[in-house]
Amino acid sequence: MRRSAFLDRLLRSLRSEISSCRAEPAPPLPPSVAQFTVDDRPGEQWVRLRRAFSASKGGDQEEVKVDATLVDGAVAPTRSGAVAEDGGPPRMHISVHVEVSKPARPDLALSFECSAWPEEMDVERVFPVRRSGPTPEQQYMGCQFRELDEEMQSAMRDYLEQRGVNDELAAFLHTYMENKEQREIVRWLKNVDCYLKK
Repeated sequence: MRRSAFLDRLLRSLRSEISSCRAEPAPPLPPSVAQFTVDDRPGEQWVRLRRAFSASKGGDQEEVKVDATLVDGAVAPTRSGAVAEDGGPPRMHISVHVEVSKPARPDLALSFECSAWPEEMDVERVFPVRRSGPTPEQQYMGCQFRELDEEMQSAMRDYLEQRGVNDELAAFLHTYMENKEQREIVRWLKNVDCYLKK
């Protein structure tokens, strides 16, 4: 059975798009992020990083788990929230969920909802998560992070920094997720091409 001219044109277009996309291997972990392992699942829109952390010798061991999405938003380029006069490129946003848990306390974890910008990691919310027993339908998530006392905000940021969740991680996530986006586009194009050829 002969393919239609329309299908041939579509396949040529797909192959052209595939050849113009650059799907490079994932970037290596920089030294500031090297303590994490990366779990990247092809075909999914997120990546998970994990690491073990001990605050002091003989101290409680913790697991730090970081889930990050592909770029999921953009805003005008500023750090203070005011619109930039030069109208530069938008600041890309990645949603990041951080969970810190202790094997000694498997029923409870501390959760952080964060925003990763290209040059900084912002904390939006902090709340404990119950991992066993009945989970409330509408768990109280606490107040917005910026509404907390400045000293508490600083202490929470230091807590995350000690565990490797910092501005360097935000920069790495942006590089990694831009690369993942390209790899996922190429994978998607190849899957469509494969489907149409059969």
